[in-house]
Amino acid sequence: MKTAILFCFCSLLALGLLAQSVPAEEENIPYLVTFGKNADPSWGDDDYCQTFFFSIPSDQKTPFYIRVYDPDCGGEIDEMKETFNTMTRFSVFGGKSCITDDDARLVDPIGNYKSGTLLASKTFGGQAEYDEKWYTFGPFNPVEGELSEKYGGYIFKMICEGVRGDDGNLYKYYLSNSPDANESVEGGNAFTFEYTFRLHADSWQTSHVYPYIDDAVVYLAQSNFDWDDDGYIRIYSVVSFAEELETSGDNNWARNQYTIKDEERGKSLDIQFTKDESLQINNNNVVFYVTNQYGELLPFYTVPIGGVPRYQGKAVAKPIQRR
Repeated sequence: MKTAILFCFCSLLALGLLAQSVPAEEENIPYLVTFGKNADPSWGDDDYCQTFFFSIPSDQKTPFYIRVYDPDCGGEIDEMKETFNTMTRFSVFGGKSCITDDDARLVDPIGNYKSGTLLASKTFGGQAEYDEKWYTFGPFNPVEGELSEKYGGYIFKMICEGVRGDDGNLYKYYLSNSPDANESVEGGNAFTFEYTFRLHADSWQTSHVYPYIDDAVVYLAQSNFDWDDDGYIRIYSVVSFAEELETSGDNNWARNQYTIKDEERGKSLDIQFTKDESLQINNNNVVFYVTNQYGELLPFYTVPIGGVPRYQGKAVAKPIQRR
């Protein structure tokens, strides 16, 4: 497994693929979202906390930065309940156990999920100075992270928590070599084990997440929360075309399993989120994660390991089942 992942990382580097915005262009996800801890979960956030990991190549010697777009909770981008009253804390961790502590890779913020060494932290309210602007954390020395062969370099962790209020904070990240501009870290990547994100308002837009499937995965178990019956979630791969997954309604979970084919191992799956154009649902936020047959969470890489999978069979049109 480790060899396969390292090979894929080397392949990405050889192809000149760079770390991108988080979410990445290939994912077509407008924003990450984290609500204040007093929010109603029916607005699309089950735990008011989101963790992302950033991998820095082990041979990088120069400092890097993690930039946050629109870190405040106020203005046009964010989702207001009645009046904006939300505060959001962004914290960067590195060091020993940053990712290897089991609690760091859980879907719920419990136990020692803030494992590692706290390197930087800032809490944002509704300050206009940060509205639709970038705030930069760093500089960080790559060796301040936790070195992990499995995850492709020195690992850093960003935790975003809604520490107060009931509004939704929508934001993006960028892994950069510059404090003042988005200059990609060559060979870098970002990943999470649980996504909480905003869907596009336009029904013709499709969002994507890319879980990596190693040789040990027998089946994938998916969980999605508060989908609001807003269309369809489907799996695409080199051998599967539009395999539908169970979808949730308002403020509940839906789960089911997908059997992994031999041809899908050592590659990423493309899980697509497509809205129902007849519903016209705006401001829909969804929580999504997948596990293997042992209940272990699988990472979603913003730059998919092995590249975006392309279906290699013959597509067969399937009737759409209206809900």
